[in-house]
Amino acid sequence: MPSLFDPKHVRRAFSRAASSYQAAAVLQQEVAKRLLESLDYLEDKQPGVVLDIGSGPAYSTAVMKKRWPKAQVIALDLAMPMLVEAKKQAGWWRPFSRVCADARALPLADNSVDVIFSNLCLQWVEDLPAVFAGFRRVLKPGGLLVCSTFGPDTLVELREAFAHADDTAHVSNFVQIAQFGDALMMAGFRNPVLDRDLFTLTYDDLPALMRELKAIGATNAMHNRRHTLTGRSRFAAARDAYEPMRRADGKLPSSWEVIYAQAWAPEPGAPIREQGHDIAAVPLSAIPIRRKPRE
Repeated sequence: MPSLFDPKHVRRAFSRAASSYQAAAVLQQEVAKRLLESLDYLEDKQPGVVLDIGSGPAYSTAVMKKRWPKAQVIALDLAMPMLVEAKKQAGWWRPFSRVCADARALPLADNSVDVIFSNLCLQWVEDLPAVFAGFRRVLKPGGLLVCSTFGPDTLVELREAFAHADDTAHVSNFVQIAQFGDALMMAGFRNPVLDRDLFTLTYDDLPALMRELKAIGATNAMHNRRHTLTGRSRFAAARDAYEPMRRADGKLPSSWEVIYAQAWAPEPGAPIREQGHDIAAVPLSAIPIRRKPRE
């Protein structure tokens, strides 16, 4: 079956947006601040290894390195130009590692990470249970995962406006909060806690919104997207459909639903979970062996 998202398109989009991302990603930074507050659940614990998945230019990575200066903090991103920008966040006084890799195939050893932090990266992932299983693999028993993604109410106005232009999807599909929680459970995470926010950003017109989406790399990455330029007539139809949504202050609204989650990797000895089912793992030494006495 063909995949829903085109990872090559995602990499290209964020590579192009690397230089403009930090200035344009106001919402992403606000969400990061709220997600960083979840790390308070660690209280006085000092993690040894912290992994920021989908780090972008490493705003959150730098904050975590400052919080835990003795920890090995790793910025991991699919787009190399983002990691080049990330170097600007890491001066000689707070260096952190940078790794170019895919969240779906983490190049880290099993049970090697104390904390995984992932802010607004997972909306580009189709098979969430598989990705969360990879997160669980690299987390130490009892390790903490804090993450966020966009929910289905994100860009609903833009989706509706372009629906008047043609039958092609112009906005990516986003996961329901219940599906997000189910994916964590299927991967074997324990005690997940989920929350959501709904933000409304405003713009002077549709071109202003589209310019910002391009600046943060948030383009339509679905395989079934239109692979040619949106023509003037289709864009005009979408613009006209958006106009009735203009607010009393003269601005066009844009909704962004954000889902937050925190969960813990199971303690040692917990059964491996595959597809939502626990599979017992018993060491050979714990299995009694009956030996028939010799006659």
